[in-house]
Amino acid sequence: MNRLAKRAWFALVLTAVLLVGMLTVTMRYAFHASEWVSFRSNPGLQVGGSLSSYRVVTREGTELLNTENGLDYCDDAALRSSLLHLLGDGGNVPSYVTDKYGDALNGYNILNGVYSSQNEQAQMRLTISPTVQKAAYNAMQGKKGTVGVYNYQTGEILCMLSLPTYDPENPPDSIYTTDENGNTVVKDEYDSVYFNRFVWSTYTPGSVYKLVTAAAAIDCIDDIETRTFYCGGSVNIDGTTVTCHNLDGHGTITFEQALAKSCNVAFAELATELGAETLSRYSERMQISDSLQFDGLTTARGSFDLTNADEYATAWSGIGQYNDQINPCQFMTLVGAIANGGKTAQPYVVGEVVCGDSVQYEAKTQMGQRILSEETAERLAEMMCYAVVTNYS
Repeated sequence: MNRLAKRAWFALVLTAVLLVGMLTVTMRYAFHASEWVSFRSNPGLQVGGSLSSYRVVTREGTELLNTENGLDYCDDAALRSSLLHLLGDGGNVPSYVTDKYGDALNGYNILNGVYSSQNEQAQMRLTISPTVQKAAYNAMQGKKGTVGVYNYQTGEILCMLSLPTYDPENPPDSIYTTDENGNTVVKDEYDSVYFNRFVWSTYTPGSVYKLVTAAAAIDCIDDIETRTFYCGGSVNIDGTTVTCHNLDGHGTITFEQALAKSCNVAFAELATELGAETLSRYSERMQISDSLQFDGLTTARGSFDLTNADEYATAWSGIGQYNDQINPCQFMTLVGAIANGGKTAQPYVVGEVVCGDSVQYEAKTQMGQRILSEETAERLAEMMCYAVVTNYS
């Protein structure tokens, strides 16, 4: 009897383990099957595989990539080079967007598995404008950096450029060279070429951060619109000198003129008056340190930390220096929110994925939270227009 009871308990334990295992496998399948089927090491679904192929086009329908017979990029060398960090090169630079929607491109769903055939070539339509993308690429003239342009009302990214880059159809034999000491180093023209600066980098914002300080001033300083500032080229803050980029000074200027002329003296005084706590609150409210996720991409987080900062450090932080850092894509959405009445539009670069006659994925505009009041956003937009008209037109 004792032996039967032990065997019964043993059978129950095995049954429980089996059920837990089956439940685990089922849950992993439900949550991860689409990732497994589109994983780039799946030999049956690779570029040139027997099950499916796809093409990637721009918003207007210009073909950028066709995988029916390998990796065939568009004929425009400038355009394909400008999109290296978005569409990859089939080797060193992956295509995160096609990986993200690999299940849709392969005609996969959780019930039927992969059901498409080569006669039903899938298509991914990006929101990229080839005109804007190439204009940014040509304007950069080979300089290192990044350019992002998007529709602030819809979230559609029209340009996503990261430099340096190279032609994916004519990749360099090697990005490395040997320095005078015999050390292997990256050639200067390819420094960080595998790195998507638009998505993964953070930069010291500099004077563009004055938009955050200006927003705080509009909301928190009652007489800001009637106040004037005097800039003689520098100002003493807490016993230390803060210099203006115009060493001769701007003279007596209004708040609107201070932003238009990007006056360090005026904004240093505003930053110290507002204080570290207010600047930190507005940086958080305007999502300086947030990360964005869209289409398989996750942006780097910025940073804004005035812990234990004195008035001098606070002044430089309000000008966009000190230890301020922001991601380019994140700042693009912030500026878009100013134009959009204080609300952000979630950026996206994949507009639609179609497999055969079936729409597998279709993007929709998603509005984020309000980061500014409508009145403050409208005033900032007016000031930005004034800056363009008075200084750049």
